[in-house]
Amino acid sequence: MGNQGVIGRLRMEQPTLPDALQRVAATILDDPDTAAKASIVDLAERAGTSTATVTRFCRTLGFPGYAALRVALAAENGRVAQARWETDIDKEIEPGDSLDQVLGVVAGADSRAIQETASQLDLDLVGRVAEAVAAAERVELFGLGSSGTAAREMAFRLERIRVPCWFRSDAHSALTNAALLRSGDVAIGLSHSGRTREGVEVLAEARDQGALAVAVTSFARSPMAEAADVVLTTAVHETTFRLAALSALHSQLLVLDLIYVAVAQRTFERTTEAFEVTARAVQAHRFADEPGRPRRNRSKEQE
Repeated sequence: MGNQGVIGRLRMEQPTLPDALQRVAATILDDPDTAAKASIVDLAERAGTSTATVTRFCRTLGFPGYAALRVALAAENGRVAQARWETDIDKEIEPGDSLDQVLGVVAGADSRAIQETASQLDLDLVGRVAEAVAAAERVELFGLGSSGTAAREMAFRLERIRVPCWFRSDAHSALTNAALLRSGDVAIGLSHSGRTREGVEVLAEARDQGALAVAVTSFARSPMAEAADVVLTTAVHETTFRLAALSALHSQLLVLDLIYVAVAQRTFERTTEAFEVTARAVQAHRFADEPGRPRRNRSKEQE
């Protein structure tokens, strides 16, 4: 874990930590401001554990020591305070709430999740994935449920810029095609929990064949993450009626959209030509411009 997005990562990964480390995480999440100012002794006492456990907690999260964790918490607390929504995004949605109230909670939760996802992304890894996708002879995308929705959207976008890619929602089809991948190809698997057996198997098979295996998940130490070469993490904020797996879509789309744009940058001439060709192909199916309406670049008007 990098020095950003600490609170979001803790919220998601706390249940997967050993008991002693869970207590440290819970203490930080209860009051991040105080934790950022506390000494290691104070934090250990509040968590009912030892300073050695706090140090192990820091290293588990990828920090060299407690001082680095405090700096990361202080920085994040400052960002959150600066961009805090007036609406309480943790508020439960009640049956009698107005749509205006519901909108505030849902929009606030999604906005916070996207902000946290952006802050914790390792852009070097995103660049590595984009380079691989741009050069690949074959890109396979796999996801189930709402993760499949994100994977399908990514396949649609990549197809429009001449990237040879396929979306698989069937585990058997995904596995057999993963077995056909070779060095230089890319497999991208999506799973909020990172514990979907089919997704883990697909990435493991792709990696065995020499392809770059990429996991997009909310849990950096999940089975899917362990099966991947590259792990890109997402943040999630649940709301009433939208459990974590149903709330991850926007964060997943942010990660995939960033990869897509980075691929388009690296294949600029090919991408521009593809936009022009596809715009002409569907032009006959579009209504004519209204009189007096400004004419726009056709390549920017694709559905």
